[in-house]
Amino acid sequence: MTNPAASGRLAGRREWTAFAVLLLPLLLVSMDVSVLYFAVPAITRELDPSATQQLWIFDSYAFALAGLLITMGSLGDRIGRRRLLLAGAAAFGLASVGAAYATSADMLIAARFLLGVGGATLMPSTLALVRNLFRDDRQRGKAIALWSGAMTAGIALGSVMSGVMLNHFWWGSVFLVNVPAMLLLLVLVPVLVPEFKDPAPGRFDLLSVPLSMAAVLPLVYGLKEIAAEGLEPPYLLCIAAGILFGLLFVRRQRGRDDAMVNRALFRRRGFGAGIGLNTVAAFAMLGSAYFTTQYFQSVLGMGTLEAALWSLAPSVFIGAAAPASAALARKVDRSLVVSGGFVLGAVGFALIALVDTDALWLVLTGAGVLASGIVTVMTLVSDTALASAPAEKAGSAASLLETGAEFGGALGMAVLGSLGTAVYRDDLAGAEPAVRETLGGAVAAAGQLGGAAGAEVLALAREAFVHGMQYAAWGGSALLLVAAGAAAVLLRGVGAAAAPSADRPTDGLGAVPEGSCR
Repeated sequence: MTNPAASGRLAGRREWTAFAVLLLPLLLVSMDVSVLYFAVPAITRELDPSATQQLWIFDSYAFALAGLLITMGSLGDRIGRRRLLLAGAAAFGLASVGAAYATSADMLIAARFLLGVGGATLMPSTLALVRNLFRDDRQRGKAIALWSGAMTAGIALGSVMSGVMLNHFWWGSVFLVNVPAMLLLLVLVPVLVPEFKDPAPGRFDLLSVPLSMAAVLPLVYGLKEIAAEGLEPPYLLCIAAGILFGLLFVRRQRGRDDAMVNRALFRRRGFGAGIGLNTVAAFAMLGSAYFTTQYFQSVLGMGTLEAALWSLAPSVFIGAAAPASAALARKVDRSLVVSGGFVLGAVGFALIALVDTDALWLVLTGAGVLASGIVTVMTLVSDTALASAPAEKAGSAASLLETGAEFGGALGMAVLGSLGTAVYRDDLAGAEPAVRETLGGAVAAAGQLGGAAGAEVLALAREAFVHGMQYAAWGGSALLLVAAGAAAVLLRGVGAAAAPSADRPTDGLGAVPEGSCR
């Protein structure tokens, strides 16, 4: 292990400017997760999608993104992260135009899928390039803190931006905002960002591509559907199929010298633990969001735009927590800081568990405390995992982090959502099926009833939902306390020192740029 600060000069204005440019695709990719929330009514009027098509308009993006992250991370190590980033930016921009001017639901689904493909190239490429641009522990920690904050904030900003754009333009405008940013990226990245790649990557294992997708996609799909529909046999079969293909994928990786996922990464202290803890953090973040977004709209009765604006409030906590955690980890053993982040997240869940049907500020405070703890964890474990990986394998390392986060988010919504739904349905055991199914169904049924009867149904449904949210929050809090103990053990004594690197970044002309890893 070597200190990266000793291998070259500190990053200067050029590197930080390049980093600012790299935040653009990250922000847009994370915003595209939620950008359609407000556009659904307009899309329904214009394109008349079926119920299945409407579902795939949302999910095709997320599935393409999750399924291709491992492949794109490995591909970036082989062909160059800057080259893959530029290709992904061009694809993302073109797909955005296609989505904006889609004339049918099928065309929009295809464009959303291509957006997911582009996003799968952008996310691991940006994080891997951060690992390459900043070789000093302190600077890299600060950069990853900003990266984590931008990714988290982008999801909240997507729905707000969607609402603002739709107040002035047609529904396709929510996609066109991507185009100027991608054009800027295509112009500035070749000038500011040097190329980095593995100098001896070996052959690209084509068979591992469909195997990785067959492992990831059924798992993510099954977990997402369980969160929405409950423990139905088809979704359990999807999860079983994903696990089976996952075992086949792991077996293939263990038996090949040119594996897509380098097994040596997991022998480095801190790497496997970092991915696992990052997955738990994503579990908590997305699991809590499943309830808080519904609480704003269906319990407090907010409009979609008002709810989206209130959901930005926890970003204040995130903006302070990310850089503070990086600074604190330079003075205290990072295992203690990560454990503290999990404990803080557990406190946030506990505050959410204390809410009633009229507790806006308590929910916002709990969500803010939870977010600050989770971003602390994500910042430090991402830095730990990336720093423990050789720089030439940074793309693969980044893709595994992102894939773990996708799994964690889907699992959080499925597990905590199922727990909350079970309590909700038990509380409303004698109610009409539409009321007992979901809170949204209860709101619709109450509106049809009207008068005192409708108000009574709505009050009972809201109380049942909050009761379920309380149980889920206590469950999330308990999980994060267990994770705090695990972090204290698994990360004890693990620093952020970077692994030796064999890569020689070039400036595109065959020369090694000043300050590059040598």
